[in-house]
Formats: sequence, C-alpha cells, structure tokens
Amino acid sequence: MPIASPEVYSEMLDRAKAGAFAYPAINVTSSQTLNAALRGFAEAESDGIVQVSTGGAEYLSGPTVKDMVTGSVAFAAYAAEVAKNYPVNIALHTDHCPKNKLDGFVRPLLAISKERVARGEAPLFQSHMWDGSAVPLDENLQIAEELLAEAAAAHVVLEIEVGVVGGEEDGIVGAIDEKLYTTVEDGLATVAALGLGEKGRYIAALTFGNVHGVYKPGNVKLRPEILKEIQDALGAKYGKEKPLDLVFHGGSGSLLSEIRSALDYGVVKMNIDTDTQYAFTRPVAGHMFSKYDGVLKVDGEVGDKKSYDPRTWGKAAEEGMAKRVVEACEHLRSTGTSITK
Repeated sequence: MPIASPEVYSEMLDRAKAGAFAYPAINVTSSQTLNAALRGFAEAESDGIVQVSTGGAEYLSGPTVKDMVTGSVAFAAYAAEVAKNYPVNIALHTDHCPKNKLDGFVRPLLAISKERVARGEAPLFQSHMWDGSAVPLDENLQIAEELLAEAAAAHVVLEIEVGVVGGEEDGIVGAIDEKLYTTVEDGLATVAALGLGEKGRYIAALTFGNVHGVYKPGNVKLRPEILKEIQDALGAKYGKEKPLDLVFHGGSGSLLSEIRSALDYGVVKMNIDTDTQYAFTRPVAGHMFSKYDGVLKVDGEVGDKKSYDPRTWGKAAEEGMAKRVVEACEHLRSTGTSITK
C-alpha cells in the first residue's frame, strides 16, 4: 500500500480509538530499520507509524551533514517507494521537537507539505510532534495553536506533549518530578486552547509517570488512571466520551497491564524506540561474536567475505527488530486490524 493519505490516517486513528487498540510508532534511523518496521507491521497484519526524531533525521542526512530537513525529506521519499510493497498502511511522523529546533525541523517540513498539498499531492509526513514540555504551559499551548493552524493547512495531524516525560531521548532531558503527571487542569487548558478538532486534528501525549530509557518491568511507576480522570473531566464538560486521542511515550519497562489500561483510556499511538534498538543490535552482536574470525582478519588471515558482508548481519538485525514490532502489535492489540483486511 502507499503511505497513508490524510484520510486513511484519520481513519486509522478513529479505528484505534473505537477498538481500544494503539499503533506502535517505531523510531527508525536508516533504510534497514525502516524495512524492519515495515516487515514487522506486515507480519502482524497491522497498520502502523514509523517516525524519525531530530537526531534520527540528522543521521539520515549523513553523519557529517546533520541536516534534519534533508534527512527527513530523503527518508519520506524512500519510505513512500518501499512501503508500496507491503499490504498495510503506514503513516510517517516526526518525533520530539523542542522549541529551539522548530525552525530547523517541523516548520520547514510543514511548509513543504503545504506546497505539496497546493499542487494536489499528499503531505510529506502525516503528523509532526511539537514537544513543549520544557516551556510553561501557556507558552506550550500558544505555540501549539499556531502550529495546529499550519498543520491543518497542510493536511497534517499535530502531536503535542502536555506534561514531562522523564529521562533522556536525543538530548532532550526530562526531570523525574511531579511534572511527570499531567493534571486535569492541564487537560482542560489544552482543549480550551486547541479545541476538539474544529481547529485541526491533534493527538496529545499526556504524561502519567512516563520515562524514556531502559528499565526493567515494574521499575517505571505509571499511573494510567490519570488519563481516565482527564478524559472523564473533559467528557463531562464537552459531552463526548474519551474526547482526546492520546499518545503513550516512554513505554520501555511498562507492565502489560499498564499498557492495556492506557489503551482503554484512549491511547491510539505508543512510541517504541529503546526496545527496537536492542532488538536490531542484538543479532549483530551475536553474529560478530560467533563469527569472530570471519568478520576480522585475525593473525594475518583473510577473513570470510560472507561473514562481514553487511547484508549478512543486516538481515539478521532486521529480522530481530521485525519480531519486536510484531510483539508490540500484540501488546497494543493492533494485530490483524489493518484497514486492508
């Protein structure tokens, strides 16, 4: 299938909300990790989301070039071509973008999409994230309102973050304190500023103890009931059940019961990066250790070309990551839910 159109992406989000499931949003940094994600979604018969962070976009442009827009445009063009060969719908997304990178990342990409839409083409990406967690809520929502207008004009969904995800991702550090928990008042302020779709579609990353990084199950203290409290308060005020489409960040180390509760409260997208990074790299490490004398020219020998051919260990890496994507679909109940079925 082609990359999801704005209409198909909206249908994906609506179906997830109605069915109490979510799409894994897989961070990718290369053609190999993209292909692994696509394979995983296809094997799970699940539509899905692939995304690039600011650091991932820089890397995609070339480690010595470090141009986020160049990397993003190249990634989107490649993804649009290879995704045609998979029987699922894939949406393209850009991950956390703080205030100091908006002018070098999200805004130029929105401008490109707006130009494409004016020519009768699809937007370059289906959604972009504005990470305003490091600025006061009033400023966060003011910028979000401005970006939402730009995104709506480009037929793009905006993702916002209200609250703080702890830990570190791509140099963005969130303190582990009371700001890890979005309040009902924060939720009410968000809808007062952004509406419930009439100003443009958005999805909201509300925080309930989320932390980026590597943690054993149970070590992250999540309180998914916060999502229910916010949804209930908004529902009572606006007469709509679970009015917000929610995003789950920092899911590594979460208990399956916590994930499933979040789905019941309106989460439609869950970011997965740490776990898929390991799933990609672990087979490579196994290959290198088990074929040590093949990948290295030890003691003056010539090594084994088939062992150090990047395609050999690359296939193993992609298979490992694809399996983790399949597992994510199972955890998020998206297995077998593709619109194409």
